[in-house]
Amino acid sequence: MLIIGAGIVGLSLALELQKSGRHVTVIDRGEPGRGCSYANAGWMTPCFSMPLPQPGLFFKSLGWLLKPDSPLYIKPELSLLLARWMYGFLRATTAAQMVRSTHALTALSIYSLEFYKNLAAETSAEKMDFRQKGLLMISADQSALRTAQEGLKLMREFGVSGQELSAEEVWLREPAVQPIVNGGIYYPNEAHAEPYLTTQVLAEKFLQSGGVIQNNCAVLSFQKSSAGGASKIAAVHTSTGTLRPELVILAAGNWSRDVIKDLGLSVPLMGGKGYSMVTHDLAIKPTHPIMIVEKKIAVTPRTDSVRLAGTLELVRNDETINERRVQAILKGAQQYLKISSQPKISEVWRGLRPCTPDGLPILGFSPRYSNLFYSLGHQMLGFQSAPGSARLCADLIENRAPWTESGLFSPQRFFWT
Repeated sequence: MLIIGAGIVGLSLALELQKSGRHVTVIDRGEPGRGCSYANAGWMTPCFSMPLPQPGLFFKSLGWLLKPDSPLYIKPELSLLLARWMYGFLRATTAAQMVRSTHALTALSIYSLEFYKNLAAETSAEKMDFRQKGLLMISADQSALRTAQEGLKLMREFGVSGQELSAEEVWLREPAVQPIVNGGIYYPNEAHAEPYLTTQVLAEKFLQSGGVIQNNCAVLSFQKSSAGGASKIAAVHTSTGTLRPELVILAAGNWSRDVIKDLGLSVPLMGGKGYSMVTHDLAIKPTHPIMIVEKKIAVTPRTDSVRLAGTLELVRNDETINERRVQAILKGAQQYLKISSQPKISEVWRGLRPCTPDGLPILGFSPRYSNLFYSLGHQMLGFQSAPGSARLCADLIENRAPWTESGLFSPQRFFWT
């Protein structure tokens, strides 16, 4: 079996299949964990299992189009891909669709949290910088706080526990928060880890189980076959040689669309560009991961620093860094946390999260090539849902009864896959 993509999604599936007795090779155009798995917020938070499309968000986002420093920015362009994507997004913004999607994503996230806890226990929590400190949502805006409280009610229905906090209760729990905060929500069971270190732990376990990883190995083209009337991939030509796998699994994130052009296929992915930075000199370092609700800024405490992450900029393959958006994250965090006016920033990063129109990953066999399997499109939930997604994909590949509902993730919901 060949997996294209050595991020958290590809490696989680590789390890799952290797444990099932398969012989798996993973290739990547770079190195394991150097894409979106490198410097995201590192959250394992079932409480954030809602898909990107939500009721009212489409029209709200139109008001953000002229604000390049807004939490969500859709770069206007004449593009059939963007037009298709936006149409699919609009169709998915119903309340009923959001509830169905949230239920499915919560199952993947809860499974994944338990997986990571066990992985940290096996390898030592320090190796992943795994910590289960819960997650704190804070807000200075009453409307945003009410929206977060409605989210809490929904998540409780799916088995995720949390509690509402007054402003005073927020300050008692987290002294790093500024007095601007009017209230919050605390989810006690959520966890976080260093994403790149976690990816390296998975890669190491995969290699120890007999798997193979080929770095700096780009896909150049595919050799196709129609033997017996069924279309399939006969060979994969790469920059380091030709491979002839029985099954090809596409897990290349936002770059998956480019990889399969040669097959005459397309997947409806837009890159959800997000930014993060590492700062070292907070007056008081937070003890919990924090979500600043109205600013959509994620704050992750690390051993000797804090990572600030945020924004969603819908693009295709644009990896440039927009300094204005980086500064918006920093200024927003300074309003809510005790950060100096001129903090020391040691790292600025951006990554393209693969977003589907309906906010759900594409998991399953291609309708057009019998030995092509998709595992991609996990939007901003790749890190927190990868192990659960991997288990489900392995069930489908091995023709086992899926451990959780799989229909919502089917590639067949997009006719051009």
